[in-house]
Amino acid sequence: MTIERGKRKLAGLFAEFLESEMSSGVVLFLATVVAITLANSPLADAYGRLWHAEFLGHTLQHWINDGLMAVFFLLIGLEIERELYVGELTDHKKALLPIVAAVGGMAVPAVIHFLLNHGTATAKGAGIPTATDIAFAIGILSFLKKRIPSTLKVFLVALAIIDDLGAIVVIALFYAAGLSIPHLVAALAVFALLLALNRFGLSRLSIFLPVGLLMWYLMLQSGVHATIAGVLLAFAVPFRSGDGASPSYRLQHFLHKPVGFVIMPLFALANTGLRLPERWLDSVVTANSLGIMMGLLIGKPLGIWLFSYLAVRWKLSALPAGVRWRHVVGAGMLGGIGFTMSIFITTLAFEDDQLLIGSKLSILVASVLAGGTGYLILRNGTGARVR
Repeated sequence: MTIERGKRKLAGLFAEFLESEMSSGVVLFLATVVAITLANSPLADAYGRLWHAEFLGHTLQHWINDGLMAVFFLLIGLEIERELYVGELTDHKKALLPIVAAVGGMAVPAVIHFLLNHGTATAKGAGIPTATDIAFAIGILSFLKKRIPSTLKVFLVALAIIDDLGAIVVIALFYAAGLSIPHLVAALAVFALLLALNRFGLSRLSIFLPVGLLMWYLMLQSGVHATIAGVLLAFAVPFRSGDGASPSYRLQHFLHKPVGFVIMPLFALANTGLRLPERWLDSVVTANSLGIMMGLLIGKPLGIWLFSYLAVRWKLSALPAGVRWRHVVGAGMLGGIGFTMSIFITTLAFEDDQLLIGSKLSILVASVLAGGTGYLILRNGTGARVR
């Protein structure tokens, strides 16, 4: 009887873990540790060959980055849509603070990187430190439930979602390669068709998803990164009332676990397996690497705090109830956890192996430092609100 009770308790704890906000962040972290360990072990060559094995004309890594990550972006798009319709972004005044904070959190890191790399081949890496990894950021917040106001989580989630939307725009505008106008026009025509189907009251996901797959293929051929198709599809899927019967809600609910526990760990396994060179420290003191680290560790919190402060001072918005400026600084530090999106932009910005290694290593170092610092600030922080 005791053994059975123990089994039930263990199963209950595991189910609770799967439902918790920190779980996907923990799995993502473990996948990264496994990738780095294998890449620097006697199995390194075999591990590298695995991700570069050809399948249907592309490497396995390419299918993950251009195929499975489109599903990740689909989920991000569905979350943005929900926030716009029934979430924190429905109230314009409430929405303005995380929007302004996200803009600051993208602009300042990009400027820092650009100033350090202007006129060089690494200048196109300016988009790398602009991103926030929502899984890790919210995962760390979940350890601080009783120490922070619940409104801070809402602020950070809204900020991270706007940040993701900004990253999507950055990818579409600055990381397109070999643009094919006919394919792009065809992809946009399919998107228009999806919008029309939505407008005419069609709600079957069995129709929207195959047509969305066609849009993804056309976008892949267009030179604009194929993951953009995931976001476009999200905004075409009918939201309706947003309740349990809503196609958007059902798709979002279905995708959470596959994205959190399959797609994101696979992305980490395929892209964070860095084989560290003998003088690996040299790769994190280049202008590009310093731009990434300074962008995430200094630019992110500075941009988020400064733009939020100006919005409140100019009475464009107000701090959420219970949130103090020290909370905003801590949330800004958590915004410096670039990880998934930053690594993804790195794979678009650079092809040179040394640049890829240096950039990814800088992202990992900065993300760990930003997460740890943000946690300590929020765990120990108190401060007076600005009126």
